Amino acid sequence: MEVKPLTGGLGAEIVGADIRREDQFDAIKSAFVEYSVIALRGQSVSPQEHLTFARRFGPINVNRFFKPVDGHPEIATVLKEKDQKEAVGEGWHTDHSYDQEPAMGSILHALEVPPHGGDTLFVSMAAAYEALSPTMRGFLDDLWAVHSSRHVFGASIVDTEAAKSGRLGNAEAATQDTLHPVVITHPLSGRRGLFVNPVFTTEIKGLSADESAAVLGMIYDHCKQPEFQCRLRWQVGDIAIWDNRATWHKAINDYHGFRRLMHRVTVEGVALTR
Repeated sequence: MEVKPLTGGLGAEIVGADIRREDQFDAIKSAFVEYSVIALRGQSVSPQEHLTFARRFGPINVNRFFKPVDGHPEIATVLKEKDQKEAVGEGWHTDHSYDQEPAMGSILHALEVPPHGGDTLFVSMAAAYEALSPTMRGFLDDLWAVHSSRHVFGASIVDTEAAKSGRLGNAEAATQDTLHPVVITHPLSGRRGLFVNPVFTTEIKGLSADESAAVLGMIYDHCKQPEFQCRLRWQVGDIAIWDNRATWHKAINDYHGFRRLMHRVTVEGVALTR
């Protein structure tokens, strides 16, 4: 197997690997820890093999809101039909940041991809943190932020295309609110990084509404710089893994008229600390 970095900041593609081979797992995990986002090209696996690979990282987190794959409740369906306009996950976000123990990461298997478009963008939250001034890092190090699922997956989604099409549901389960440090120490790499995101973070604890909005806005503008990003161009058979504790991501919705189908397995994480 060969690991090829995608950018100077984060992300790598891996060729010549087979996720069914247990003897390759340690090398795959090492690349995951180093690059935060990895794309294993050319995989041809069943849903059960997808799950077996995911369990080598840890227990499975069953998503509350995505439609499950028939016969495999632990696998979420990530789908946009050719006549649908809305793609799930278009805003910059970190999956499951609203949970007390946010998911380690997601393992996405590309089954159908458009002939062009449908890429996913990622941001390195460690690189973004390290690029801040020492004074700003010191200020942010002591702050805590509130994350919530209510405004994203709750009653407000009922009239959306995603809910009406059955891609999202179970709005009554959107009751999660939690506090996390604004800056965390990554549980695997030990690298310091930001842990707030535009979709699920609602406020910084202890600041006024205006102060919170200003600080979060500054962080978000800073993190969106292209120097901290990588772009994953999907191919059928790809299995991509990204670390929720180290990245943001967003789906690019630029493939109207084409179908895109993915299977996503999410792996449980741990409580986050400074």
